[in-house]
Amino acid sequence: MTEAGWLGTGVDSAYAELSEAHLLELAAQGSADAFDILLRPRLPRLFRMAVAITRSEANARDAVQEASIHAWRELPRLRDRDRFDAWLSRILVNACRSLLRRTRRISVRELDVDDAESAGAERGARDRELETLPETDLIRRAFDRLDPTVRALLVLHYVEERPLAEIGRILGSPVGTVKWRLSNARRALDRALDLERR
Repeated sequence: MTEAGWLGTGVDSAYAELSEAHLLELAAQGSADAFDILLRPRLPRLFRMAVAITRSEANARDAVQEASIHAWRELPRLRDRDRFDAWLSRILVNACRSLLRRTRRISVRELDVDDAESAGAERGARDRELETLPETDLIRRAFDRLDPTVRALLVLHYVEERPLAEIGRILGSPVGTVKWRLSNARRALDRALDLERR
């Protein structure tokens, strides 16, 4: 049976007992099913990271898709399979940076429209949310001013709460360089906040 014939027909059970190292080996040899099993549980984290960097769900979906395709194509070249997660995160960060540089977009804020029945129940929560909206909006606007590389670094450290050593592996930099860049990123965010407060 071809690989395509396996899709949706119990592929997970056929691969369920395999180790991640074996799945990586199969995926590197061209098994789309093995790659899918590796990628699927990582997608929510990758999507959250992409949303935090790009500030847009649509752009985040595009970046995750682009990163997934790139990872699929480049997996046979990955020498250190133990660093698959860091390698995949690096590809995603680069996809986000590339997408943000390619597009000059107008930021559109999505608002949920509630049914009349549920509006009353959520009014208290919404009122509390509206109290913090000006500060949250200020931070969002300041974050949007930052270079994609700076955004990625701040997201990896403060949103994803990744250790500096892991950020270094993702970005391909020594820990000392990551510390220095993080310090510069915090200063850049402070400057952007000052500009937004004017």
